[in-house]
Amino acid sequence: MGIMDKIGGTVMQGLAGNLNEMTPEALLQQYGAYLMEGERIWIGFKLIRDVVIFTDKRIIEFDKQGATGQKMRVDSINLSSIIHVSAETAGFGVDDSEINVHYIASPYFKANTGVSVVEKKFEFPKKYNIQSLYRYLQEIAYKNHEAINS
Repeated sequence: MGIMDKIGGTVMQGLAGNLNEMTPEALLQQYGAYLMEGERIWIGFKLIRDVVIFTDKRIIEFDKQGATGQKMRVDSINLSSIIHVSAETAGFGVDDSEINVHYIASPYFKANTGVSVVEKKFEFPKKYNIQSLYRYLQEIAYKNHEAINS
Protein backbone atom coordinates (compact mmCIF):
# COMPACT_ATOMS: atom_id res chain seq x y z
CA MET A 1 0.00 0.00 0.00
CA GLY A 2 1.48 3.33 -1.08
CA ILE A 3 1.52 6.46 1.06
CA MET A 4 -1.22 8.06 -1.05
CA ASP A 5 -3.46 5.01 -0.56
CA LYS A 6 -2.71 4.99 3.15
CA ILE A 7 -3.86 8.58 3.70
CA GLY A 8 -6.50 8.67 0.98
CA GLY A 9 -4.79 11.33 -1.12
CA THR A 10 -6.92 12.25 -4.10
CA VAL A 11 -7.60 15.29 -6.20
CA MET A 12 -11.07 15.45 -4.62
CA GLN A 13 -9.50 15.76 -1.18
CA GLY A 14 -7.28 18.51 -2.47
CA LEU A 15 -10.29 20.35 -3.80
CA ALA A 16 -12.00 19.87 -0.44
CA GLY A 17 -9.09 21.59 1.33
CA ASN A 18 -7.35 18.49 2.68
CA LEU A 19 -3.59 18.22 2.96
CA ASN A 20 -1.81 15.11 1.62
CA GLU A 21 1.41 13.88 3.25
CA MET A 22 4.79 14.18 1.47
CA THR A 23 8.06 12.53 2.47
CA PRO A 24 10.65 14.67 4.27
CA GLU A 25 13.13 13.75 1.51
CA ALA A 26 10.88 15.10 -1.25
CA LEU A 27 10.20 18.25 0.78
CA LEU A 28 13.91 18.78 1.45
CA GLN A 29 14.69 18.42 -2.26
CA GLN A 30 12.03 20.94 -3.31
CA TYR A 31 12.06 23.40 -0.38
CA GLY A 32 15.41 22.87 1.36
CA ALA A 33 16.65 26.30 0.29
CA TYR A 34 14.04 27.87 2.60
CA LEU A 35 15.23 26.05 5.72
CA MET A 36 17.34 27.78 8.36
CA GLU A 37 20.77 26.46 9.27
CA GLY A 38 20.36 23.14 11.09
CA GLU A 39 16.56 23.09 10.69
CA ARG A 40 15.07 19.61 10.19
CA ILE A 41 11.80 18.66 8.53
CA TRP A 42 9.51 16.59 10.76
CA ILE A 43 6.54 16.15 8.39
CA GLY A 44 4.98 17.97 5.44
CA PHE A 45 1.83 18.10 3.38
CA LYS A 46 0.69 19.28 -0.03
CA LEU A 47 -2.65 20.74 -1.13
CA ILE A 48 -2.81 20.77 -4.93
CA ARG A 49 0.23 23.06 -5.33
CA ASP A 50 0.48 24.70 -1.88
CA VAL A 51 2.67 23.09 0.80
CA VAL A 52 2.94 23.21 4.59
CA ILE A 53 6.03 21.86 6.35
CA PHE A 54 6.41 21.18 10.07
CA THR A 55 10.04 21.41 11.17
CA ASP A 56 11.81 21.37 14.52
CA LYS A 57 11.73 25.22 14.54
CA ARG A 58 8.60 26.39 12.70
CA ILE A 59 5.63 25.71 10.47
CA ILE A 60 6.36 26.92 6.92
CA GLU A 61 3.58 27.58 4.41
CA PHE A 62 4.23 27.87 0.69
CA ASP A 63 1.35 29.52 -1.18
CA LYS A 64 1.88 29.27 -4.92
CA GLN A 65 0.01 32.03 -6.74
CA GLY A 66 -1.01 32.91 -10.27
CA ALA A 67 -1.92 30.71 -13.21
CA THR A 68 1.54 29.14 -13.47
CA GLY A 69 2.39 28.97 -9.76
CA GLN A 70 5.72 30.68 -10.40
CA LYS A 71 4.91 33.39 -7.86
CA MET A 72 5.04 32.06 -4.31
CA ARG A 73 4.39 33.48 -0.86
CA VAL A 74 6.34 31.89 2.00
CA ASP A 75 5.12 32.40 5.56
CA SER A 76 6.32 30.94 8.86
CA ILE A 77 4.92 30.36 12.32
CA ASN A 78 7.73 30.02 14.84
CA LEU A 79 7.11 27.06 17.12
CA SER A 80 8.19 29.23 20.06
CA SER A 81 5.08 31.39 19.51
CA ILE A 82 2.50 28.56 19.65
CA ILE A 83 0.40 28.82 22.83
CA HIS A 84 -2.65 26.62 22.18
CA VAL A 85 -3.52 23.66 19.94
CA SER A 86 -6.88 22.02 19.39
CA ALA A 87 -7.87 19.09 17.22
CA GLU A 88 -11.05 17.72 15.74
CA THR A 89 -11.08 14.19 14.40
CA ALA A 90 -13.11 13.14 11.39
CA GLY A 91 -16.66 11.99 11.93
CA PHE A 92 -19.02 9.97 9.79
CA GLY A 93 -19.49 10.95 6.15
CA VAL A 94 -17.49 13.68 4.48
CA ASP A 95 -16.04 15.21 7.66
CA ASP A 96 -12.29 15.74 7.74
CA SER A 97 -9.81 16.11 10.60
CA GLU A 98 -8.34 19.43 11.59
CA ILE A 99 -5.76 20.95 13.86
CA ASN A 100 -6.05 24.57 14.99
CA VAL A 101 -2.90 26.35 16.11
CA HIS A 102 -3.12 29.56 18.15
CA TYR A 103 0.10 31.54 18.15
CA ILE A 104 1.42 34.91 19.23
CA ALA A 105 1.84 37.05 16.12
CA SER A 106 3.27 40.11 17.87
CA PRO A 107 7.04 40.22 18.41
CA TYR A 108 6.68 40.33 22.21
CA PHE A 109 5.21 37.49 24.27
CA LYS A 110 4.41 39.35 27.51
CA ALA A 111 0.86 40.56 28.18
CA ASN A 112 1.84 44.15 29.03
CA THR A 113 3.19 44.71 25.51
CA GLY A 114 -0.04 44.28 23.51
CA VAL A 115 0.10 40.60 22.55
CA SER A 116 -1.69 39.65 19.32
CA VAL A 117 -2.90 36.03 19.03
CA VAL A 118 -3.81 34.47 15.67
CA GLU A 119 -5.43 31.13 14.84
CA LYS A 120 -4.50 28.97 11.85
CA LYS A 121 -6.48 25.89 10.79
CA PHE A 122 -4.97 22.90 8.99
CA GLU A 123 -7.35 20.31 7.46
CA PHE A 124 -6.34 16.69 6.83
CA PRO A 125 -7.87 13.77 4.94
CA LYS A 126 -10.27 11.61 6.92
CA LYS A 127 -7.90 8.63 6.84
CA TYR A 128 -4.88 10.58 8.17
CA ASN A 129 -4.30 10.01 11.89
CA ILE A 130 -3.61 13.47 13.33
CA GLN A 131 -2.73 12.23 16.83
CA SER A 132 1.07 12.34 16.55
CA LEU A 133 1.07 15.78 14.91
CA TYR A 134 -1.36 17.08 17.53
CA ARG A 135 0.80 15.65 20.33
CA TYR A 136 3.96 17.20 18.81
CA LEU A 137 2.34 20.66 18.60
CA GLN A 138 0.64 20.36 22.00
CA GLU A 139 3.94 19.54 23.71
CA ILE A 140 5.41 22.67 22.16
CA ALA A 141 2.40 24.79 23.20
CA TYR A 142 2.63 23.49 26.76
CA LYS A 143 6.33 24.28 27.06
CA ASN A 144 5.77 27.76 25.58
CA HIS A 145 2.86 28.41 27.97
CA GLU A 146 4.99 27.36 30.95
CA ALA A 147 7.93 29.52 29.82
CA ILE A 148 5.78 32.61 29.22
CA ASN A 149 4.04 32.32 32.58
CA SER A 150 7.05 31.44 34.72
